Amino acid sequence: MVRAVFPGTFDPVHFGHIDIAERASKIFDELIIAVYDKPLKNLLFSPEERLSQVRLAFQGQEKIHVTGYSGLTVEFCRKIEAKVVVRGLRVFSDFEHEFRMAHANFHLAPEVEVIALITSDQYTFLSSTTVKEIALLGGNVSSMVPNFVAEAFTKKFLELGATQQVVQITSLRD
Repeated sequence: MVRAVFPGTFDPVHFGHIDIAERASKIFDELIIAVYDKPLKNLLFSPEERLSQVRLAFQGQEKIHVTGYSGLTVEFCRKIEAKVVVRGLRVFSDFEHEFRMAHANFHLAPEVEVIALITSDQYTFLSSTTVKEIALLGGNVSSMVPNFVAEAFTKKFLELGATQQVVQITSLRD
């Protein structure tokens, strides 16, 4: 049995993540979607909220399991006896980052392979940051995230109030 891990912050989970996970679940016997709890970036949703959203996104899919984790991804893989890390590639700039990360992980844990799946065409523009910014600016994200995530944006933005800087703005206001 080959167990694979699809790690990420999933802040929030979007259709690009779902696409990669569902495709990976067809390749491996078991896919663990691992929601990282303390990344070095600003998050909108708490670890508990992100775990809940990811669990809802994959509810009923027998080969996909969702859990949270801390620390190094390869150490998590060792702990649960996973042999593969699954990553998604959207655009060329993702490759450089993933390439460096794969080599670092190989140096730390040569027994854990990294497999990169190319994102389906319709999701190449999606990133959690882009989705958050569109939602913050009042845009319709229903084609990018499941309905429960779109509803979670509305609730979260109401909780935080209009003056809170909740998303690092890129260029969608231009």
